[in-house]
Amino acid sequence: MKKNNPSMINAWCMYDWANSVHALVIVSSIFPVYFSATALSASGTAETNFLGIHIKSSVLFSYTVSASFLITALLIPLCTAVADYTGKKKNFMKFFCYTGAVSCMLLYFFTKDTLTAGVFLFGLSLVGWSGSIVFYDSYLPEIATEENYDRYSARGFSMGYLGSVLLLLFNLSMILAPQFYGITHKALPARISFFTVGLWWILFAQIPFHYLPAGKSAKKKAGNWVFNGFAELRKVYLQLRGQPYLAKFLSAFFIYTMGLRTVMYVATIFGATELKLPSQSLIITVLLIQLVGIAGSYAFAWLSGRIGNIYALMIGVAIWVGICMGAYYTTQASEFYVIACMVGMVMGGIQSLSRSTYSKLIPENVPDTASYFSFYDVTEKLAIVIGTFIYGAVEQLTGSMRNSILALLLIFIVGLVLLYRIPSRKVYHFQLETNKN
Repeated sequence: MKKNNPSMINAWCMYDWANSVHALVIVSSIFPVYFSATALSASGTAETNFLGIHIKSSVLFSYTVSASFLITALLIPLCTAVADYTGKKKNFMKFFCYTGAVSCMLLYFFTKDTLTAGVFLFGLSLVGWSGSIVFYDSYLPEIATEENYDRYSARGFSMGYLGSVLLLLFNLSMILAPQFYGITHKALPARISFFTVGLWWILFAQIPFHYLPAGKSAKKKAGNWVFNGFAELRKVYLQLRGQPYLAKFLSAFFIYTMGLRTVMYVATIFGATELKLPSQSLIITVLLIQLVGIAGSYAFAWLSGRIGNIYALMIGVAIWVGICMGAYYTTQASEFYVIACMVGMVMGGIQSLSRSTYSKLIPENVPDTASYFSFYDVTEKLAIVIGTFIYGAVEQLTGSMRNSILALLLIFIVGLVLLYRIPSRKVYHFQLETNKN
């Protein structure tokens, strides 16, 4: 297959456009606010009864995220093994996409009376979203050459930000001016928003599904495919011993992802529960993060071209350390907005650069990139599981989200130290050329 084909690259980027509405509307903005307002006790406190367990709604939210990504981490190796065996990678991408999208659409029925079902649907939407991403990411080395990884990865994230903002603006118009749409029920605009996420996701996903190749020829493997997925992970893990830079990067990626992705899932809950910010302010704040994130993705792609991926990632993680310090002392809405702008600048940039950096470090001529990205994805999902669990557990034990922020601060510091151990490939190649001359 010819690489760097503009039509193929644009079609690949359109999956970011399609699925990013889940990250914005369901994970970061409207759903967390709706969840906080719905999961209240009879006395109006931020507590609820879930499966007979009395728990704070914010802790339940964190634990749901943890459980969902743990399930994904267990499923992905099995699914990539089947995809490798059958040569139908795109079919698995479709399966997870439709699972997540339909779950979002069913959240339309999420009310106080259907809290348990709503929590499970939210978790299932996370499984569908995260499961589809591993197959989506694995296409990058197949459709692009290494010098374009940073640029195309940034383009995908930027398109995701832009597309999700457009849908959020429409959803915000329903929430802020329901009478314009003839809506009289107070909770209905939010529930319609959940439905539109699933519809948007399915419709725009048809573009990459049409253009992307189905997958490479099937590999006839001996043994049961149920165990082949974990065997592939073990194979990749053993190969890491001969690739010290890749192993060190994955260690650092695992740690700083704990903090980064946890912030993505709990930032709105923090604003609603700890700072008591009104719903409209929280949603507009998240919208601001997305707009700044578009510039941030391209800024980090440019920065990596000047100083190398590793140094650019170090700058991003160092900024995250500052964000956590600022968030710990935040008490005013204006301070929260400043922190949100900083989050937007580095969130998309680090995610985009992490994906492209890993693509660069994968050995050349690897016959199956899905196996390597399965390892990458499982690493990311386990980081989210541990990060969100730590956040929820610290809050549950201490009674304060601010203490959870301190835990994230320590996580980012460790991630920064681990990145420092990795030499920048840009500097490394420059030194080699200098020595030759």
